[in-house]
Amino acid sequence: MNKNMIKGMIVFTTIVERGSMSAAAQQLNLSSSAVSQQVTKLEMDMGISLLHRNTRNLTLTEAGSLFYKNCCKVIAIVETTEQKLNNLKGIPSGELKIAAPIGFGGGLLSEPFKYLLAAHPQISLNLLLQDGPIDIVNDGIDLAICIGPLSDSNLIARHLADWRMLLCVSPDYLPMHKNIHHPTELAAFNRVNHTYARVNHACTKSEILTHNHSQARFELASSRIAVNNMQALIQFTLDGLGFAALPEPEIYKYLKSGQLVTLLPEWSLSTYKVYSVTSARDKQPAKVKEALNTLSQYFGQSGFCQPVKRGAA
Repeated sequence: MNKNMIKGMIVFTTIVERGSMSAAAQQLNLSSSAVSQQVTKLEMDMGISLLHRNTRNLTLTEAGSLFYKNCCKVIAIVETTEQKLNNLKGIPSGELKIAAPIGFGGGLLSEPFKYLLAAHPQISLNLLLQDGPIDIVNDGIDLAICIGPLSDSNLIARHLADWRMLLCVSPDYLPMHKNIHHPTELAAFNRVNHTYARVNHACTKSEILTHNHSQARFELASSRIAVNNMQALIQFTLDGLGFAALPEPEIYKYLKSGQLVTLLPEWSLSTYKVYSVTSARDKQPAKVKEALNTLSQYFGQSGFCQPVKRGAA
């Protein structure tokens, strides 16, 4: 149903309710001829007369009476839909479907979501936790939290944070970890690696570490264990299966308790870049805008994860 049909219905119902074309024209701020033309067009489109016309009044035909009742229903649906759409644009409401890596379910999102739900009681949250690629459009995702650069240029990414990646190990696996001073010395030990990190470095099979102004490449080929889940990667490291490069916020509590220690504290790995990602639509619903603002404010705070002194046992 096009806009012209809706306009014709509004004109027709106004004529019926006001009792004349001139009264309808006055209410709708239209000329009498414009109102008459709308009725004529409706009757031509329907192929049947809707009004009995005489010099003194207008009355509905049988078809006109049926058409009027259904016009009222259609106009009510249109008005209700417009109101709901306006509410979505102006008031954050409805289900907010967010996808994030599994590791974010360990408390990293609790504070921003707690604030978001308290500030906007009409929002409900549906959180999908999974590692690996996400199809935002086909899965109906409003917003995704992703790591690293995007391969899909049709999506819009907003930078949230840069997290330090730390080389970590269980003290039981490398009791002499403090005597390791260069990345090449790690070749003798098992590395537990994230599957997607290994894929991202497939062309070079190595990762750059920086020490002051010097750099070294750490060979990923020595990895004997690969897993596609960050929480499993952390657990394998805690259990002493080897060492791993882990994002600081996700292992802060283990560093603080001494369950993990850092290796080569003088060397720096590339950062763990966190992005919020949405589909490339011109206008986002208010619920998505509020979620983006809340996540940006939270992750943009310096010190939301207190750094642990690197190399501490």
